[in-house]
Amino acid sequence: MAYKLTVNGKAVTADVPADMPLLWVLRDVLNYKGTKFGCGAGLCGACTVHLGGKPVRSCQTQVSAVSAPITTIEGLSADGSHPVQQAWMELDVPQCGYCQAGQMMSAAALLATTPKPTDADIDKAMNGNLCRCGTYLRIRAAIHKAAGIASSNNQAKKPVETALAK
Repeated sequence: MAYKLTVNGKAVTADVPADMPLLWVLRDVLNYKGTKFGCGAGLCGACTVHLGGKPVRSCQTQVSAVSAPITTIEGLSADGSHPVQQAWMELDVPQCGYCQAGQMMSAAALLATTPKPTDADIDKAMNGNLCRCGTYLRIRAAIHKAAGIASSNNQAKKPVETALAK
């Protein structure tokens, strides 16, 4: 069956079985390789994407259940300018890097709803995103840094928005 999807702002069609996991549609059919296969059981978070702005495990989401826009790590920003991407680079978060796309997608979803997260907020939001290399402290630091970058970006835009409104 052909499924009409919106991936990273683009309309696409995937002719796949209804029970195919979104992960495989993204990776094998649509060629979005940033989303990783980790455990296949929705436990590790490596396959995390946004569905309608909310983080979901794409290995456990059947394509037939998708009714909202999908954002993958490639869609976070084309040029690496998303605050999470900037913070990850500045703090050199990844070690092996395999889980980091899922980590970043979960972090971006957290910051979209909680612009100034506490350590407890971060721990709760990132619970279930596993990192075999153990970079959890760098991940937490990067989320705090990303929140600061986002806040600075918003502060820098406010005078322009105020001037345009006049």
